[in-house]
Amino acid sequence: MDGFGSDFSKGGAGGKMDTGTIMEQVKVQIAVANAQELLQRMTDKCFKKCIGKPGSCLDNSEQKCIAMCMDRYMDAWNTVSRAYNSRLQRERSRI
Repeated sequence: MDGFGSDFSKGGAGGKMDTGTIMEQVKVQIAVANAQELLQRMTDKCFKKCIGKPGSCLDNSEQKCIAMCMDRYMDAWNTVSRAYNSRLQRERSRI
Protein backbone atom coordinates (compact mmCIF):
# COMPACT_ATOMS: atom_id res chain seq x y z
CA MET A 1 0.00 0.00 0.00
CA ASP A 2 3.01 2.27 0.23
CA GLY A 3 2.82 3.32 -3.42
CA PHE A 4 -0.93 3.97 -3.25
CA GLY A 5 -0.72 6.13 -0.14
CA SER A 6 2.22 8.11 -1.46
CA ASP A 7 0.13 9.28 -4.44
CA PHE A 8 -2.18 11.08 -2.08
CA SER A 9 0.62 12.68 -0.09
CA LYS A 10 2.15 14.25 -3.21
CA GLY A 11 -0.25 16.25 -5.33
CA GLY A 12 -1.09 19.92 -5.39
CA ALA A 13 -1.46 22.58 -2.71
CA GLY A 14 -1.22 21.29 0.82
CA GLY A 15 -0.54 17.72 -0.36
CA LYS A 16 -4.13 17.20 -1.56
CA MET A 17 -4.87 15.66 -4.95
CA ASP A 18 -7.67 16.90 -7.12
CA THR A 19 -10.77 14.70 -6.79
CA GLY A 20 -11.02 14.52 -10.59
CA THR A 21 -7.45 13.22 -10.82
CA ILE A 22 -8.16 10.56 -8.22
CA MET A 23 -11.35 9.51 -10.02
CA GLU A 24 -9.50 9.22 -13.33
CA GLN A 25 -6.79 7.07 -11.72
CA VAL A 26 -9.44 4.80 -10.20
CA LYS A 27 -11.22 4.51 -13.57
CA VAL A 28 -7.95 3.54 -15.26
CA GLN A 29 -7.19 0.96 -12.58
CA ILE A 30 -10.70 -0.52 -12.92
CA ALA A 31 -10.36 -0.67 -16.71
CA VAL A 32 -7.01 -2.46 -16.42
CA ALA A 33 -8.44 -4.94 -13.89
CA ASN A 34 -11.44 -5.61 -16.14
CA ALA A 35 -9.20 -6.20 -19.17
CA GLN A 36 -7.04 -8.60 -17.16
CA GLU A 37 -10.09 -10.49 -15.94
CA LEU A 38 -11.51 -10.70 -19.47
CA LEU A 39 -8.24 -12.07 -20.81
CA GLN A 40 -7.94 -14.60 -17.97
CA ARG A 41 -11.51 -15.88 -18.37
CA MET A 42 -11.19 -16.08 -22.15
CA THR A 43 -7.90 -17.96 -21.83
CA ASP A 44 -9.33 -20.43 -19.31
CA LYS A 45 -12.50 -21.15 -21.27
CA CYS A 46 -10.83 -21.45 -24.67
CA PHE A 47 -8.00 -23.61 -23.30
CA LYS A 48 -10.48 -26.02 -21.72
CA LYS A 49 -12.56 -26.12 -24.91
CA CYS A 50 -9.77 -26.43 -27.47
CA ILE A 51 -6.77 -28.16 -25.93
CA GLY A 52 -7.32 -31.89 -25.45
CA LYS A 53 -3.86 -32.86 -24.36
CA PRO A 54 -1.32 -30.10 -23.72
CA GLY A 55 2.01 -30.52 -25.42
CA SER A 56 4.96 -28.49 -26.56
CA CYS A 57 3.05 -26.89 -29.46
CA LEU A 58 -0.46 -26.47 -30.79
CA ASP A 59 -1.57 -28.38 -33.84
CA ASN A 60 -3.46 -26.68 -36.66
CA SER A 61 -6.95 -27.62 -35.40
CA GLU A 62 -6.14 -26.37 -31.88
CA GLN A 63 -4.88 -23.06 -33.29
CA LYS A 64 -8.07 -22.62 -35.33
CA CYS A 65 -10.24 -23.57 -32.36
CA ILE A 66 -8.46 -21.08 -30.07
CA ALA A 67 -8.75 -18.28 -32.64
CA MET A 68 -12.46 -18.93 -33.24
CA CYS A 69 -13.16 -19.33 -29.52
CA MET A 70 -11.46 -16.04 -28.70
CA ASP A 71 -13.32 -14.26 -31.51
CA ARG A 72 -16.67 -15.60 -30.30
CA TYR A 73 -15.85 -14.76 -26.69
CA MET A 74 -14.92 -11.18 -27.61
CA ASP A 75 -18.04 -10.79 -29.78
CA ALA A 76 -20.22 -11.99 -26.90
CA TRP A 77 -18.39 -9.72 -24.44
CA ASN A 78 -18.86 -6.71 -26.72
CA THR A 79 -22.56 -7.47 -27.23
CA VAL A 80 -23.16 -7.73 -23.50
CA SER A 81 -21.12 -4.59 -22.82
CA ARG A 82 -23.08 -2.57 -25.38
CA ALA A 83 -26.41 -3.77 -23.95
CA TYR A 84 -25.25 -3.02 -20.40
CA ASN A 85 -24.02 0.47 -21.32
CA SER A 86 -27.25 1.18 -23.19
CA ARG A 87 -29.27 0.19 -20.15
CA LEU A 88 -27.11 2.36 -17.90
CA GLN A 89 -27.70 5.33 -20.21
CA ARG A 90 -31.46 4.76 -20.11
CA GLU A 91 -31.43 4.50 -16.32
CA ARG A 92 -29.35 7.68 -15.99
CA SER A 93 -31.66 9.62 -18.30
CA ARG A 94 -34.64 8.76 -16.08
CA ILE A 95 -33.05 10.47 -13.09
